[in-house]
Amino acid sequence: MMKKMSMSTSKTSLVLFLCQIISALDVPLDSKLLEELSQPPTITQQSPKDYIVDPRENIVIQCEAKGKPPPSFSWTRNGTHFDIDKDAQVTMKPNSGTLVINIMNGGKAEAYEGVYQCTARNERGAAVSNNIVIRPSRSPLWTKEKLEPNHVREGDSLVLHCRPPVGLPPPIIFWMDNAFQRLPQSERVSQGLNGDLYFSNVQPEDTREDYICYARFNHTQTIQQKQPISVKVFSMDSLNDTIAANLSDTDIYGAKPVTERQPVLLTPTGSTSTKVELRGNVLLLECIAAGLPTPVIRWIKEGGELPANRTFFENFKKTLKIIDVSEADSGNYKCIARNALGSVHHVISVTVKAAPYWITAPRNLVLSPGEDGTLICRANGSPKPSISWLANGVPIAIAPEDPSRKVDGDTIIFSHVQERSSAVYQCNASNEYGYLLANAFVNVLAEPPRILTPANKLYQVIADSPALLDCAYFGSPKPEIEWFKGVKGSILRGNEYVFHDNGTLEIPVAQKSNAGTYTCVARNELGKIQNEVQLEIKDPTMIIKQPEYKVIQRYGQVSFECIIKHDSTLLPTVTWLKDNDELPDDERFLVGKDNLTIMNVTDKDDGTYTCIVNTTLDSVSASAVLTVVAAPPTPAIIYARPNPPFDLELTGQLERSIDLSWIPGDENNSPITSFVVEFEDALHEPGVWRYQTEVPGTQTMAQLKLSPYVNYSFRVIAVNRIGRSQPSEPSEQYLTKSASPDENPANVQGIGSEPDNLVITWEPLKGFQSNGPGLQYKVSWRQKDVDDEWTSVIVANVSKYIVSGTPTFVPYEVKVQALNDLGYAPEPSEVIGHSGEDLPMVAPGNVQVHVINSTLAKVHWDPVPLKSVRGHLQGYKVYYWKVQSLSRRSRRHIEKKILTFRGNKTFGMLPGLEPYSSYKLNVRVVNGKGEGPASPDKVFKTPEGVPSSPSFLKITNPTLDSLTLEWGSPTHPNGVLTSYTLKFQPINNTHELGPLVEIRIPANESSLILKNLNYSTRYKFYFNAQTSVGSGSQITEEAVTIMDEAGILRPAVGAGKGYSEILFATSPVMHTVRPTFYKVQPLYPRIRNVTTAAAETYANISWEYEGPDHANFYVEYGVAGSKEDWKKEIVNGSRSFFVLKGLTPGTAYKVRVGAEGLSGFRSSEDVFETGPAMASRQVDIATQGWFIGLMCAVALLILILLIVCFIRRNKGGKYPVKEKEDAHADPEIQPMKEDDGTFGEYRLFSFVSSAPI
Repeated sequence: MMKKMSMSTSKTSLVLFLCQIISALDVPLDSKLLEELSQPPTITQQSPKDYIVDPRENIVIQCEAKGKPPPSFSWTRNGTHFDIDKDAQVTMKPNSGTLVINIMNGGKAEAYEGVYQCTARNERGAAVSNNIVIRPSRSPLWTKEKLEPNHVREGDSLVLHCRPPVGLPPPIIFWMDNAFQRLPQSERVSQGLNGDLYFSNVQPEDTREDYICYARFNHTQTIQQKQPISVKVFSMDSLNDTIAANLSDTDIYGAKPVTERQPVLLTPTGSTSTKVELRGNVLLLECIAAGLPTPVIRWIKEGGELPANRTFFENFKKTLKIIDVSEADSGNYKCIARNALGSVHHVISVTVKAAPYWITAPRNLVLSPGEDGTLICRANGSPKPSISWLANGVPIAIAPEDPSRKVDGDTIIFSHVQERSSAVYQCNASNEYGYLLANAFVNVLAEPPRILTPANKLYQVIADSPALLDCAYFGSPKPEIEWFKGVKGSILRGNEYVFHDNGTLEIPVAQKSNAGTYTCVARNELGKIQNEVQLEIKDPTMIIKQPEYKVIQRYGQVSFECIIKHDSTLLPTVTWLKDNDELPDDERFLVGKDNLTIMNVTDKDDGTYTCIVNTTLDSVSASAVLTVVAAPPTPAIIYARPNPPFDLELTGQLERSIDLSWIPGDENNSPITSFVVEFEDALHEPGVWRYQTEVPGTQTMAQLKLSPYVNYSFRVIAVNRIGRSQPSEPSEQYLTKSASPDENPANVQGIGSEPDNLVITWEPLKGFQSNGPGLQYKVSWRQKDVDDEWTSVIVANVSKYIVSGTPTFVPYEVKVQALNDLGYAPEPSEVIGHSGEDLPMVAPGNVQVHVINSTLAKVHWDPVPLKSVRGHLQGYKVYYWKVQSLSRRSRRHIEKKILTFRGNKTFGMLPGLEPYSSYKLNVRVVNGKGEGPASPDKVFKTPEGVPSSPSFLKITNPTLDSLTLEWGSPTHPNGVLTSYTLKFQPINNTHELGPLVEIRIPANESSLILKNLNYSTRYKFYFNAQTSVGSGSQITEEAVTIMDEAGILRPAVGAGKGYSEILFATSPVMHTVRPTFYKVQPLYPRIRNVTTAAAETYANISWEYEGPDHANFYVEYGVAGSKEDWKKEIVNGSRSFFVLKGLTPGTAYKVRVGAEGLSGFRSSEDVFETGPAMASRQVDIATQGWFIGLMCAVALLILILLIVCFIRRNKGGKYPVKEKEDAHADPEIQPMKEDDGTFGEYRLFSFVSSAPI
């Protein structure tokens, strides 16, 4: 709570307003968040204050509001409660406060005229709408009147009055004839703002009987018309003819001819008038004059100018229109009507008043319990509006008291709010011209932190560019935000990062090393939450070969190159522009991958061509100029760099300036565009030329600024579109006079290197900055905050001075001033330094360790006194090391780990601990000198965790139906092992997995024999260990049972997919999952186990493939050790074998297998050798005795079989019943085979385990 102080009310309000800015919570516009937070009602939509309705349609009075919980609605009419349930014509929309009054079914709009106000209320407060005045529109008929014809003499003025009926809102007036055509208007004839039709002077063509005034009522979509008005104009010629026909010849009579008249104002009347207009409205002033000739109107503002950009003239300058008027537009406006005979004027005194308008409208306030805040309601107007407050729609004077609330005029001050302080406050600012009503709620929330940035959001930036990682958050009280690199990284600090108030982490210059995972942690006293985002750093896009300046002859061909280098993950697009616009739509322009070619060049192709390379993250460009020249005469014109200037001359020598002139060399057919002037300082840097200035190519002289004590020489280089010339010969030398230094050394620092000294360093002045000989430095220092005199010493032109005998680590004021033989430089500024640091004297105390889980602990300590640090406190270091593993009693080499916590932090997290282990730690304070003494060692232990994967899994001794598994215990058991779990399942040729079998194995086993497996079947095994905490990571392996030695395939279930039928019975240590298949895509395509079986002239190649289906294979082969190209054979279909034919006997070949469409994907090489060539004896086999004997034996055997079959058939075809049953077995008891080729039932698996001896 703020103590009462003797200060003005305005100062108090200002201080509290600043407090509000500092402490009030900002609620992000996150729809999900807003739906979850409790919130007082807010009016979101309402009907206008002055609401004119169509009496023929239903009346809809809008009132929409939002809040949490959703608000309920009620209405007042003319200041009293409006019970809509008692009026059958009135309904309220569901989940809304909008009223619908049914007029179309018998209701009368006039019966519902009045002032309505809506209230939206929930448990946190009540918001109210404006007073909505409902009035039905009116479009009354014209009153009948008898209109006499208007007889007017030519040249006289005339006003035709419209006098429309009074409607709501007022009608729009226009004049038309009987044919519904608008009457033409001009400077002479025009319609006034009141709807009357004014004639400055009538002409004979104005005679007509159908001047009709129309009134259009927009709300009711109706048009009313006045009775036609007749106008008859008498000209002087026709009037004289009429008179002459009725008089005798002796009578002398004649009508006066039309006489010209000076202007007279028809409206407004008199010489002055007044008008009041409201701020923000449109000011309309009108002057219409009679006269002959027709007067011209001009407007001026007395004592000022008409406002620019807001002033318009309408109705042939008879109407002055000023939009968006303000108080500054008040004053006297004069209209002047003038013709050839004279003028007349009228002054309109304009006063601009103002309905209330906001200076500071009250804003919603979200606070945490115990915080302070203010609601400010400031409005202006003319006259000054009065301010009144309401709470939940009730005048604050009679509202329930709130001890945290204090009203101070246009400000409500809240101190130490609680959740019951939530309410909606209304501010009403009113004067005689209107009112403003604003709702602003005070919402007191206690919410744990929430992070609104999506999890694992990916940010991609270009290297060396800023990276902004968002961490949008909300909480009450406002959470603290911390960032970490990686999942277990330390908190980010230092100049490398910028931490924004909205939670955003900025890396000003992102490098490749900054890529990775970043964790944002938000915490307040109610909780903690974290979120991870990913940062990828991309290589910048570069144009490694830019387009170059080209001069090309007309009708020639030219090409610009634009070769780029970009990040491999970004897709660049290259665009060419000509003179910063698109290339002409011309087939002569050919855009290639990295060039632009222009064929048959013409003069219009002359210009600047730009190559622009865009990616999703960056953009680069490069330009070159194309100059098109005429075909050269004979000999051809040669364009070259200009010749160097010559005859350099120095004139107008002064102490700090000199004039240099020269004569240009030959420009070589390309105009000189500029001259570059360089200088040499022979006194300090002989032989080094530096840039001085550059002047346009039309100048041959330059005035150069000089520095004291420099021996100058100058040279000039000419530049044209082709390039730079050689430098000119140097000018004569000019030595400027010496002077005292103009500046002092930069980067002055005071840092001690030992506990009893102060090292003062600076950057020495360069030679030409010395301004004279004898450059030295005056070094001064004194101890800060001590009433001490400056101690000074003058040193030579060095960059360091050491002050000895200083106290340890005390602040000093330091300054360094340059001087030479002619005097001192200006007084230098002072910097603060410190004498040397010493090691800290005290160790942190009260070290406590809190073990969070098996790999993480939190350590706390008490800070050391700052005086004992004896230097800049850089932080604390925690040394911790593993003493022993609780599961293995053997000790090992102690490896100490160190974590550094920056600043005056008193706690830290120890990540990466090993489970089930004993640790020790100590804490030391660190300054710039080093570390202080260590605290006493603190012992702590980590609980058990899950084990690592088994150290190995080997599968040996494959047979037809069994495999032997051997394994090693986990390298890191992280506790006491309780068991192992083995899971395995078969895999067919299309990479489908069969049912999964799980076996639990005691922890003391190290091998296992699985029996009753399918022959020639691949199995996948998953193996892991368990502790009491849970299962560790698994190790996987695959193995294949061997093929049936007889080479005869047994009937198999799913034979089309490479699986045999397996039967098994479950046991207490074994269970199966549901026997269904699912597709398994290999982690990556691969071809392995390439095997060869070679003969003399051919070889059978086979392989195993894992990857996408329908791969097209090929076999490449060649002579081993040869540099000849590989020969390639295409494999038909997706078979996994191929026969190479036509090989040379006794030759070593190399072979490999690949898959079409998979770039760079092939197997490793295999080497095989064909068999030696056999000697050919060219003997006919049909003449060999052994072959003839074999054929005779076969024929005899076939004859005996035929005789046996004939005898059995003659006995009636009898055969044993058992054979018949086997031949016609019941299909229901046949081994089941699934239609889709998947597994049927299983055979029993048996296994034998053995413990290590």
